Amino acid sequence: MTYLERMKEKIEKIRKQEIVRILAIESSCDETSVAVVVNGRKVLSNIISSQIEIHRHFGGVVPEVASRNHILNIIPLVEQALTSAKLTFDEIDAIAVTQGAGLVGALLVGLTTAKALSYALDKPLIAVNHIKGHIAANYIAFPELTPPFMCLITSGGHTAIVNVDDYNHFKLIGTTQDDAIGEAYDKVARVLGLEYPGGVKVDKMSQGVEPKIHFVHNDTLSKSYNVSYSGLKTAVINYVHKLLQNGEELDVPQICASFQHEAVDMLTQKVLRACKEYKQDKLVLAGGVAANSYLRSSLTEKCKELGIKLYFPPIEFCTDNAAMIGSVAYYQLLKEEPADLNISALPTIEL
Repeated sequence: MTYLERMKEKIEKIRKQEIVRILAIESSCDETSVAVVVNGRKVLSNIISSQIEIHRHFGGVVPEVASRNHILNIIPLVEQALTSAKLTFDEIDAIAVTQGAGLVGALLVGLTTAKALSYALDKPLIAVNHIKGHIAANYIAFPELTPPFMCLITSGGHTAIVNVDDYNHFKLIGTTQDDAIGEAYDKVARVLGLEYPGGVKVDKMSQGVEPKIHFVHNDTLSKSYNVSYSGLKTAVINYVHKLLQNGEELDVPQICASFQHEAVDMLTQKVLRACKEYKQDKLVLAGGVAANSYLRSSLTEKCKELGIKLYFPPIEFCTDNAAMIGSVAYYQLLKEEPADLNISALPTIEL
């Protein structure tokens, strides 16, 4: 019997269990994380090693540096996650891992580790879409949340409006045509001399500031659910360069607040329109930018007016973490086949 045939048999048995424990690994960018999740909702451990301080020196994530640090961290984190969960390898039912999207070298570290554990322990391997993981972070934070609902995905690499039909079926309604919102935040922060990670700094600088600058005058995608951040980002950069060339002082808080107002409102208007068109009364935020205070407060106010229930995860589940990967893996395990050992890392991946 081949490895894959054995894993299919094991999956069938696991599906009949009342309790399913999954060891999950996430290494798509600059966080190494390992978690143990029960039945897709209960987190027994979620260990995260962040590389922010390492990459701050370079002003952004350096892929090779990220990969090397994942190699150093991954095995100790596996051991720590099991210890924290008070479990042994024998008590784990399946191994989950992020297959994509992300930095290929970083993904390979987690994927290779998961494959080795799966083979050595004879446990099924579940390959997970990182973007779906961000959505599933809300299942952990809100045990009562179930599909269907509308989801706004906002992160450093992805910006999308998604209609979630059930745990394993998603419909992409709109996405960015160029930069993701998180990328735009980081690039604007860089030109303003704010240190990495830029999104947090821009949000903080905007606190209590009334936006007065209008950077983009025409939204060519106003009738679409798609968005574009390239024009807004370029407009801010040109505005800053013009002031500097004229020897004028930069009002950094005002620039941050005005940029943030346009960047966030571009999304909120469209996702609320999508909720109305698709008759969804639940809206879920997902991804790193879901931690943004202006995005949260703006949608909280507007959703209350429209009678839409808004969900957003606590800060620790907005950024990359393995618990969200373990949550997705559980629902995949119930419906889909396990992965083979020859799967590859996918730098880009469709929802």
